[in-house]
Amino acid sequence: MMENKEKEKIRFNEKIKSGLIKLIKFSIIIAILLGGLYYFFPNKISSGLGISGKYGLEMVTIFPAVLVLMGLADVWIPKSLINKYLGKESGIKGIILSIIMGTLPTGPVYIAFPIAAELLRKKARISNVMIFLGVWASSKIPQVGVEINFLGFKFAMLRLVFTLISLIIIGYLIEYIINEKGKREAEV
Repeated sequence: MMENKEKEKIRFNEKIKSGLIKLIKFSIIIAILLGGLYYFFPNKISSGLGISGKYGLEMVTIFPAVLVLMGLADVWIPKSLINKYLGKESGIKGIILSIIMGTLPTGPVYIAFPIAAELLRKKARISNVMIFLGVWASSKIPQVGVEINFLGFKFAMLRLVFTLISLIIIGYLIEYIINEKGKREAEV
């Protein structure tokens, strides 16, 4: 039993080390790219960095709350519940729940990615997670309200219906591709 804990600790430390190495490499690449951009476009780089800083600050202020909520959801929502309503056998109720989950929240789409990762970890169906992400990005309730105001009810509803149909098709297509790729890799 102690050996297993030691092995887990070693694996965890190796993951941390690997992650830090990737982060350092990524930071170096970004610094080189920024240096190149500064060389070719010195007057535009400051405005670009300003915009990036603004979004970075927004992310830093929102993301910790999302991570806390994700931790609470991990403890409070059992895997069996996610599997029942969003898993392989969820059918149409999984699609509807994914659409509802995607339309209700507000905020940038990068908040949805940790939620999607958690859903996948708890064995939600890939198509339902893809539908959730697509709806979050394209059809939140406040967004549809603004669309109705500016473009009219008929246009907004047609766009919403065609978007939802497209997202469902795309979700199932992505799930099929991922499952086929997994089957091929398992055979090799």
